Amino acid sequence: MLRTIVVGLDGSPESLAAADWAAREAQRRGLPLRLVNAWIWQPHDVPVTEDLETQKSWALRTLREAKEDLAARYPDLPIDTRQVSDLATPVLLDQAEGSEMLVLGSRGHGAIAGFLLGSVGQHVLARSKNPVVMVRANERSAAEPDGAEVVVALQDLSELAEPLLEFAFAAAAAREATLRTVHAWQLAPVFGYNPAALHIRDEDGGQKARAARDLDELLKPWREKYPQVPVVQTLDLASASGVVLQAAVDAGLVVVGRKVHRPALGMRIGPVTHAVLHHAAAPVAVVPHD
Repeated sequence: MLRTIVVGLDGSPESLAAADWAAREAQRRGLPLRLVNAWIWQPHDVPVTEDLETQKSWALRTLREAKEDLAARYPDLPIDTRQVSDLATPVLLDQAEGSEMLVLGSRGHGAIAGFLLGSVGQHVLARSKNPVVMVRANERSAAEPDGAEVVVALQDLSELAEPLLEFAFAAAAAREATLRTVHAWQLAPVFGYNPAALHIRDEDGGQKARAARDLDELLKPWREKYPQVPVVQTLDLASASGVVLQAAVDAGLVVVGRKVHRPALGMRIGPVTHAVLHHAAAPVAVVPHD
């Protein structure tokens, strides 16, 4: 059974951009598309005095018009719609369950669009068991540049992070694009500035060389699984967020991870993922993994 690509739709420009991106992604992957609307909310352009039936009618029209527009531009794409009378967070999390990915619109720079007001977007990103892609209403998401790379951030090379690499390689294969793996390595604190320690560190080619070998080992089974995907590596001694954002300047898609096992308190998604979501122009896929 084909897994569906799901889009959260509220009629905002950001959610419509997300729907268009998701339609193209579904067409690339040969998957069906589902447009989802949670209608118990107050959209910006519907007066707060209107009753729930007015909201429901407005939401139905939003879904219908979006489906008609996408069907006209992607005539071979299977599209269905779901309207659910509930709050956004539970609806989105429920619809994301078992999907290929959930796609949402984002303004970036701290504000998440449409029904993702306040902490809703943060909760969805932090709690979804499936990949969530955040899409901005800009030229980058409207049409990926020819040859645009898929960039994947790999923070800890000792982790297998299989869902992260599976998503990144599959996305690159669907686009016939190059996959750029990005890792920022750091000096081990134990070495400090002791010349003797630095000599020991450099005996086998240096810490960067070891990081490169670890990365090669991590990627080996994925190169074999996706031999058609060209892979390039970026390794740098720098801030992880800065390295990923620099690599993402011309990217068509950025893939970052989120550890499923997080502290009981708070809804953190990690500093690198947080920075990329706020500042990358390209669509950003957040993939949960152990």
